[in-house]
Amino acid sequence: MKIICVGRNYADHAKELKNDLPTTPVIFMKPKGALLLPGKQLYYPDFTQDLHYECELVLKICKNGKHIQEKFARKYYDQVTLGIDFTARDIQRAQQQKGLPWEIAKAFDGSAVAGTFAPIPEGMDVHDLHFQLLQNGNSVQDGHTRDMIFSIDHIIAYVSRFFTLNIGDMIFTGTPAGVGPVQRDDKLEGILEGKKVMEVEVR
Repeated sequence: MKIICVGRNYADHAKELKNDLPTTPVIFMKPKGALLLPGKQLYYPDFTQDLHYECELVLKICKNGKHIQEKFARKYYDQVTLGIDFTARDIQRAQQQKGLPWEIAKAFDGSAVAGTFAPIPEGMDVHDLHFQLLQNGNSVQDGHTRDMIFSIDHIIAYVSRFFTLNIGDMIFTGTPAGVGPVQRDDKLEGILEGKKVMEVEVR
């Protein structure tokens, strides 16, 4: 099982981090050990002083594929949820300044929260979904998949040029603006189309 992530896929988020807008999808990966399943708490890592949330739509791959054409991409995913790409922002900045890889800031244990997956019902357009992240009951991120720079189907076609997609793989599709720090005892909730699908507590 692979956790494939897309960076800078919402223009407002790229701008808030002072990053250039990408011309092709920005792809990075997290190991299986990064996955934090529903009902599990995240323990604030001792190597960072600036842990940030990044809420994202997450898809689950249902069919093995390589070199997938964009027009056929919809056949390769059948479940959806919300997730959080936790980021040690201070570590990430330090690595970037040195021109070094930043997996230690993005791919550490527990850094990929996944909510409860649900089948994509007939008629649901995943390119037209509204989602929110609540931090201690307050809305901190409000996103819509129609605002993605690269659509979900484009991402799948692009990623499959480099990596074979396998059943059970997850794709984190990028975060909208509003990312920010978390503290111990914070409660984060993900709302997709008005329904809570994800909850995680930070300890």
